[in-house]
Amino acid sequence: MKLESLYQIFLENPLVTTDSRKIEEGSMFFALKGDRFNGNTFAKTVLEQGASYAVVDEKEFAAGEKIILVDNVLQTLQDLARHHRQRMGIPILAITGTNGKTTTKELTASVLSKKFNIVYTKGNLNNHIGVPLTLLSLRSETEMGIIEMGANHPGEIALLCSIAQPDFGLITNVGRAHLEGFGSFEGVIQTKTELYRFLESNNGTIFINLANSYLTAHAGKVNKIGYTTEKSSEGLEGEIVSSSPFLVFKALFPKGWLYIKTKLVGGYNLENALAATTVGLHFGIDPTIIAGAIESYQPDNNRSQMIDTACNRLMMDAYNANPTSTMAAIENFSRLDAPKKGVILGDMLELGSFAPEEHQKIVDFLASMKLDRVFLVGPVYSGCKLPANFLKFPDTDILSHFLKKEELSGYLLLIKGSRGMRLETIVPEL
Repeated sequence: MKLESLYQIFLENPLVTTDSRKIEEGSMFFALKGDRFNGNTFAKTVLEQGASYAVVDEKEFAAGEKIILVDNVLQTLQDLARHHRQRMGIPILAITGTNGKTTTKELTASVLSKKFNIVYTKGNLNNHIGVPLTLLSLRSETEMGIIEMGANHPGEIALLCSIAQPDFGLITNVGRAHLEGFGSFEGVIQTKTELYRFLESNNGTIFINLANSYLTAHAGKVNKIGYTTEKSSEGLEGEIVSSSPFLVFKALFPKGWLYIKTKLVGGYNLENALAATTVGLHFGIDPTIIAGAIESYQPDNNRSQMIDTACNRLMMDAYNANPTSTMAAIENFSRLDAPKKGVILGDMLELGSFAPEEHQKIVDFLASMKLDRVFLVGPVYSGCKLPANFLKFPDTDILSHFLKKEELSGYLLLIKGSRGMRLETIVPEL
């Protein structure tokens, strides 16, 4: 079937899903394949569950007028999303970076929604499947789109740009993450800045942290709108007022300094908040409205959250972790005052051969701090050279069992680890 014909079917059936377990009446099901599943096998089932059409790429499952056969379902999904994005013709902002991209996306969405009808990436749908799904959720009333882009291999940001075709771009930062896939820190930089190269080639505009030398060195000749955490005559200037534990910062607007009190834990969120503020200013939103939008944003999903339990106070930042974000979280934690302080860290995944060295650096830094308790979870941390008072656990379940018996009380605890470590499961024991 030709793309335009498929697009007309989509316009009449704009609900798109790739999950056979989440079929809605009148939806289009795209039968993707993975290492452990084949969506083609569910084509008949999803129609029985109420889907209007199923798109498949294996002929043996293409029986019936409601089943559409294509050469490659994933490619078709991406092509359809690109086609829809082009037809919509609205501004698209792409956000990527090693750390903070989801928080920045959420803050930016909070700001822009004060003036525009927006669609933005929900949850963590930021890959070669999630980006097309977000683009296909654009509707006739949508005035702007915010697309989060993730990557763990070279070329992925370039691919996502070719699909979303952003007009604006924002890289929060670059750090030592997914080194197993990127091969080196330089590989991280080159991949993230694929966004800059796309926008440079297409006369787009970037929002850039002028204080980040890695980003400014790779910005090229693309149009720039800056923000900075340093004294500067260019871009929006901002600085931390306090972060004990919630970030309070001030930003220098055209009419003077404005103080903004956030619900975000950690001074490292200053750059994320400044980025969202800068985007809002560019699109004509009043500074006081921007401030209100940022102040009202409530973090969730284990990102920069403060959780008060019956016994302890938890600084929960366990959605993901890499050497850069973990060190930033620990440095911020070290500046906080509390009668009793402890750290619970889970392994940082996808570091490949760099893992032992990077984990040992974290351990050595922890050893230099004044902490009452340190709990390290996972095989990599367990293999590090540890101080005698550091406790190690091979997995989260064993730590959870230990904490149930230990009954910690009165602590301020930093919890940080990769998503795969499931550190959120220990919260009931704290």
